[in-house]
Formats: sequence, C-alpha cells, structure tokens
Amino acid sequence: MDDMQRSTLWTDALSENRLTGTWRNETPDYRNLPSPCLGACPVSGRIADWIGKVEKKDYRGAWETLVDNNPFPAIAGRICHHPCETACNRAQLDETVSICALERFVGDTALSEGWAFPAPPANAPAQSVAIIGSGPAGLSAAYQLRRAGVGVTIYESQDQLGGLMRYGIPAYRLEKSILDGEIARIIDMGVTVKLNTEITGAAGLQELRVRHDAVYLATGASRPKPLPGVDYDQPWVQDSADFLAATNAGQDCTLGAHVLVIGGGSAAMDVARTARRLGRKVTVLALEPEAMLPAQRAEVIEATEEGIEFVTGAMMQSAEPGTDGLRIRCTRVDFKRGTTRGAFNITPVEDSEFTLTADAIIPSIGQDADLSRWQDLLAGDGPVLKADASWHTGLDGVFTGGDVASMDRFVTQAIGMGKEAARSILVYIAPDVGAADAPADDPEAGFSVINTAYHPLAERNKPQNADVTARLGNFKEVQQSLDQSQAMTEASRCFSCGTCTYCDNCYFYCPDMAITKLDGGGYEIKSDYCKGCGLCVAECPTGAIRMQEDL
Repeated sequence: MDDMQRSTLWTDALSENRLTGTWRNETPDYRNLPSPCLGACPVSGRIADWIGKVEKKDYRGAWETLVDNNPFPAIAGRICHHPCETACNRAQLDETVSICALERFVGDTALSEGWAFPAPPANAPAQSVAIIGSGPAGLSAAYQLRRAGVGVTIYESQDQLGGLMRYGIPAYRLEKSILDGEIARIIDMGVTVKLNTEITGAAGLQELRVRHDAVYLATGASRPKPLPGVDYDQPWVQDSADFLAATNAGQDCTLGAHVLVIGGGSAAMDVARTARRLGRKVTVLALEPEAMLPAQRAEVIEATEEGIEFVTGAMMQSAEPGTDGLRIRCTRVDFKRGTTRGAFNITPVEDSEFTLTADAIIPSIGQDADLSRWQDLLAGDGPVLKADASWHTGLDGVFTGGDVASMDRFVTQAIGMGKEAARSILVYIAPDVGAADAPADDPEAGFSVINTAYHPLAERNKPQNADVTARLGNFKEVQQSLDQSQAMTEASRCFSCGTCTYCDNCYFYCPDMAITKLDGGGYEIKSDYCKGCGLCVAECPTGAIRMQEDL
C-alpha cells in the first residue's frame, strides 16, 4: 500500500507522546478506607485485614493483627455482642460474615499452637502503673502498657484474675481453660499480680498513687441493683451475681425446684440457663416485650430451646410464700425505651393482673458501680465515675474505665476502654513513647462502593450448637468452633471493604495503561496518561480506590 492509499488514521508512531492526562479533572486515589465493621468494633480491630490473612491460611499473621487491639480473641469470639456483624456490608448482598466465629477460630488456633506475646522492649520507660481490678478493662490496659514496656502491678480483690469473665459468665459460654490461657499470656509479659488485695477506699487509692506513676481504676460494677418490692433477706431470694459466682465456683444450688428469674438481659439469660443445667424448672419474667429483650437474640433462642419459659411485657408486683411455694402477683405493662441507655418508661395495663408460682426468685436487673469508696477523691457522673475523653479522672494521674466508668456494659467495650486508657496513660507518664498519630478522617467504605459482580452469592458458615439434649446436665460449651475448611470458606466471603487486595483489576482494565505495579506491592498512577475515566474505580472489588478532584 503506497502513501496515497494509507488511511489518515494509520500511524506507526508510539502513543507515549499523547499526554491524555491533560484531559482529566479527576484522578484515582488509592487509599485504604475504614470498613463499617471497623467503625462498629468496640476495640477498633482491623477486621478486613485479619480476615484476609485467614483466607490465605496465614493464621499467625491474623492473630498478630487481632491482638494489636485485643489480647482476647478466643474470649471475644465466644461472648462478644458482635456489632461488627450488624454493620457488615455483606448483609446487603446475602448474609453478614461470621466475624465472631472467625475470631474464635483464630484465637483457639493461637492457644492450641502456644503462641505468646513478644517480650516488652528493653529500652522501655522506667515508670510503673497500678491497675485496680483484673476484669476485661484492667487486663486490656495491663497488656497494652506492658507492650510499651511500662511496669504494671494488678491489685485484685478475688483469689483469681478475670473479674466478670470468670465470676459472671458460665462455662457453657466461656470455658475457663480458654480464659486462663488468654490471661496467662498477659501475665507472662511480666505483670506483677497481687491477689486477695482489695483497695477499699480513698486512702488506699492515694497510697497507690504515691507508689506508682499512674493508677488505672477498673473495679467494674459489683453492687447489685435492687428490685423494688423484694426482700433480699428471705431464703427464697438470691441476687443474680451471687448466684453466678457461686455456681461458677462449683457450689451447689440450694434453691427450690422452680426458679423465677426477673430480667431480660444477657445476665438474666446466664442465670436462667445455669439454673436449667442444675435441673431446675425456669421461668423468665421481663418488662420488655420479647422482640425488645436486651439479651442477644441467639441467647433467647437457645434458652427457649432448653425449655425455659418466657413471660414478657410484664412486671412483678409482690411475692408471698404459701403452702405450695411462692405466689407472685404480676401485671402486664406497656414498655417504652428511653432516650438514654438503660432508661425506660412503663405503664401498667389496666385489669391485666395474673399470678405466677415458683419456689425461688433471682432478680437480675443489672448492677451498679460502687462509687461510695471513692467519693472523697473522685467525682461521679450519675451512676459511673466522671472522666474526660482520655479516661482521666479529676484526680491527677488516676484514670478509669470499664463498667465503673461507662454504661456500655459489654466485655469487648471494656477491652476497648482499657486499650484507650493505656494509650492515654502512656502519653501522661511518657509522652515520647505514648504519642500516637491522629486517626485518619476518611469516610467508611459503604456498600455502594463495592463491586458485587466480583462477590458471588455464598451461604454463610455459621457455628453449630451442641444438641439440646446434650446441653442440659452439664456446662460444656454450647457453640462449636468452625473447622479450618469452614473458616477459610467464610473468610473468602469478606468483601475486604476499603482494603486493597492487590487483585490487579485496575492494572488490567485501565484503557490508557496509566497504572504501574510497584515492586513492594501497590500501584502508582502515571499522571501524564490517566485521563480520569474512573474505570479502575468501577472495577475495584473492594472500594479501595476513589476519584479525587484535581486541584
């Protein structure tokens, strides 16, 4: 073909000199965004990161990522109220990812493999911190402080560590060997422990403040909230905390054959299901209608499976002993939630009275923090201790957290508070060590940025429960762990929202070949050639790229 016949569109020249980047007004921005599950997580765990490592069978890496924020993955994987699963983007496609079950799998793997935390740094600050209380908040703070090399002494009033996790949660939900294993790892980092040592008041607190560079007060909520109209001196009444502490310690239950548990929260479910395992007939009486019970839904379902009767939307008016046991007068109520946590309003329904019978009553309507012992030194904020955003009380060098300082009464909430307080304590005693980068203020990667074409529908792998007939009469764990195959399959369902998985979609789909793969991982935009078409953003499976206006 001669030059006269050649098309004017034909050229043998390279396109490198065609700087199509001048056409654009937006540029792709590679930036890992926080996932909704991270935003909902009480410990701010990097969930998408560690689940991605599970999918690749890097279980050690997944555990190390998990324990950066939470030293108790095996515990949290059993008892966390998992708000992360409610926030999970996958729920808008088919079903949420079983994040809690995956966390348990990783935590159990770590225990079975004997993985330990690294030794504290040798060039650590010489300061020391006293921690009063060894529940989830206190132990979490101890862990984070020891990671930084700070000396830690725990003062615990009981003869074993664990607080609520040991004395308030039955073994069918949290096997004590799991608790012991995850606590031991923290103590092995060089934590000094003083058991059977109760700090009873202001004088003891002041003495610790003199002996240590800071004090973290995490004594929990140990004072039972009394139920009006109940005489706690009667032999047929036992407080829920006392009941759980006694039964968790292996003591016999001396209550009658039929127990009435009053309350609708997780503690009430623990009491009811424990009594059921001890051979009692159990009825639960709760103010809330069934759909509004504060206990986790799974707990209510499992309790019902175990033969526990629920009487909801009602309250006790009086209890009187008779020849055939207790006669408990009740009335139906109209229950309305209040505007703040724990607040509610009830209106008795006219002409709705009825009577229940039982042999014993166990009120389980919550517990309050005992603020009276600190009242000469520390200010209260309603039912909890007053603290600022860094968990610093009004007394210099004294920090607080957990149930004594918050109405967020969940184990993982307390773990998160302990982590936050430890960082504040580090800033207070060793600013050079404790200073942390401010968190990035990036928007969450919502469902709309996920390209679901790359995520086919897949059935959720749910942990199985022990058969109902096998549960009663023993305290073996009800919920079972995922096996390795199930864990890997479930991990593959995670969208990895906002996190680049280096899938190369952007690299292959770019029509201008304006994306370069970096040797160390990741990608770089050739600004001279990217014309801002946005195809890389559209084809990103995880929403880890967004268009940003050129300035």
